Amino acid sequence: MWLTFLVINLRCVFMHQSASISERLRSTTRTLAGTLCLALLSAGHALAFDAVIERDSFGVPHIYGKTDADMAFGLAYAQAEDGWEILEESLPYYRGQAAEFFGKDAAATDYLVKWLGFWTVIERDYDALLKPETKRYLDAFAAGFNTFAAAHPERVTLDVLPVTPQDVIAAHMLRHPLFYGFERSISALRAETRQFEVSEPPLLPKTAITLGSNATAVAPSRTENGSTLLMINSHQPLTGPVSWYEAHLQSGEGLNVMGGLFIGAPALGVGFSEHHGWGATVNQPDLVDIFVLDMDPDDENRYRLDGAWRDLEQIDIPIKVLLWGWLPWTVHETGYRSVHGPVMKTDHGTYAVRYAGMDEIRQVEQWLAMSAAKSFDEWRAAIGMQHIASFNFVYANADGVIHFIHNAMMPRRVPGWRWDQYLPGNRSELIWEEYLAPEELPRMTNPTSGFLHSANQSPFQVSSEGSNPKASDYPVESGWPTRMTNRAVRGLELLEANKEISAAHFNDMKHDNAYSPHYRGYRYLASVAQLDPNTAEEAIAIQLIKDWDLRTDKANRHAALGVCIFLEEWHAERADKAPPAPRLALNNCMDSVKGMAGRIDPEWGTLQKHGRNGRVWPVSGGPDTLRAMYAERLEEEDAYLTVTAGDGLYYLIEWTRDGEQLVHGTHQYGSQMTDPSSPHYLDQAEAFSLERTHQAHFPSLAESEIVTRYEVTDAQQPH
Repeated sequence: MWLTFLVINLRCVFMHQSASISERLRSTTRTLAGTLCLALLSAGHALAFDAVIERDSFGVPHIYGKTDADMAFGLAYAQAEDGWEILEESLPYYRGQAAEFFGKDAAATDYLVKWLGFWTVIERDYDALLKPETKRYLDAFAAGFNTFAAAHPERVTLDVLPVTPQDVIAAHMLRHPLFYGFERSISALRAETRQFEVSEPPLLPKTAITLGSNATAVAPSRTENGSTLLMINSHQPLTGPVSWYEAHLQSGEGLNVMGGLFIGAPALGVGFSEHHGWGATVNQPDLVDIFVLDMDPDDENRYRLDGAWRDLEQIDIPIKVLLWGWLPWTVHETGYRSVHGPVMKTDHGTYAVRYAGMDEIRQVEQWLAMSAAKSFDEWRAAIGMQHIASFNFVYANADGVIHFIHNAMMPRRVPGWRWDQYLPGNRSELIWEEYLAPEELPRMTNPTSGFLHSANQSPFQVSSEGSNPKASDYPVESGWPTRMTNRAVRGLELLEANKEISAAHFNDMKHDNAYSPHYRGYRYLASVAQLDPNTAEEAIAIQLIKDWDLRTDKANRHAALGVCIFLEEWHAERADKAPPAPRLALNNCMDSVKGMAGRIDPEWGTLQKHGRNGRVWPVSGGPDTLRAMYAERLEEEDAYLTVTAGDGLYYLIEWTRDGEQLVHGTHQYGSQMTDPSSPHYLDQAEAFSLERTHQAHFPSLAESEIVTRYEVTDAQQPH
């Protein structure tokens, strides 16, 4: 027996310490050996990590640790309690092993992870680049998940244990490029023909932008009573691996922050402390470059660079695919790399890809530094680390400072070239190595207008005239976004019109559900309203559109048709296509609304609902309104649309002139992410639909507000 135990122990040590990362990823938790292995790994730290979790009446975890690492352990444990299934199903994707668990449809993600070399980079740089305190923090965070899994084997359904610190890094490496639209460039390469010309200088670039998020700051000079106001309102899917999870984090090393993060993330993405806070919105400047390689006609694996031939690096990419529900099959693909980056061979050429954040593994360190900052200078220093590839940030603090930055790991490119097109791959001077410094990015601190509003628009229109960054101050090669969303136009109009903004006004703005007549899509709506009707029903529909006040409140009988028309233009514009002819759009929308509601003028709240698992409530708002709602028909028999993305966790924060901090917010559902039987699975959903927020339990949870309190360690069960 002792020999068996020794073999198991050595196997654990091999997996945990000396094996390659890919070898460590194989779990044996459903076997005796696997169970003993996890137990030994936990016991090996004997009381190394110890945290206290307190939960308030909403089930929100307030996590305390003597050290940051202790707190990280507790954070992972709480996340696992509330959403283990999300983490468990996400891990194979981060590891490039999804097809092994979920079948051939997941193979494309596996190829992407391996083609981009995430795990090769992690293997190479993890110990070399990450700070010792970061590795300690990540060790604790991974241990929290593994301790939970060992204590709750009934929740473990996939063979993915143990969770490793490297998994956390890989998750950031995969998520970040997808936020700024990396996949669009790859999809274009997979088309049957070349989608872009090869650049010749010197014209301006053009870029697209994605759909979500609002963040707004108002300085004391613009408020009714001298307060500073901050709105944190990032839009995400309402379920799944990038839906918001709420937590309050506090450690004996001085950290005390609250906000939102994703299951599996070790640090806040948006949040606040007693002194300051920040919101994030997606931005999509031009962060991906495609190089057309000049290939040797006599050797398909040689390319020309500066007049000399070079060999492509060849990489074996094994992808294990689950077939017929049980049979695994390993397919081997060959990947390629040039000095530019990953290479893709197609029928219309061989291309190399270079993108912002390529080979960057230190995103976690910047998110942690942003949370740990105690002042504006420290927070700006955290931004200056430049490990996060994109995202706008809007900041405000108790001293009345407000700030915006169009953050990006923006390549320092050779001027004059059309960087939105493809680049010739035979010139080494085009292979950028550096990023613009933070002071070279569009930013604004304390504008004379007294407000900043970011809603995925141009970084040169985030305030009133005279208070914006000037486009002429920044390189055109960066492809800064130029698009204006309705949320941007409408928000700026509301802020501009109000010279003395109160907390109540700020709340009203957050929940505003109207489209602006100055929004781009309004011209298309007007073209539909100007049609001469061909039928009696068309006449009724056209009159409904003409009479629409552009609002999407629940009782509005014009919104269903109007929103549908806006979406026709919105989808076309995002796809860079012409919208359908106005009459076609009108008839499509009449058929769509009538087919679902039985009439063309239903109350908006009967058509759009919020909730899940069959429990739903009418809700105001719509696509690209400040009260952002993106809905779809989930079941064919549904007579309504269910909101699946947009407004989720959000906060309205006020620092009064006398130093008091007031924080109100809500979550789209509740703190329990996956268990419908939990009282916290939907306990905030109805209030969310009614636009009612509650006071956050911050900076501390009073004894009377603690519903449950328990300690978790990596050596024993919670008690």
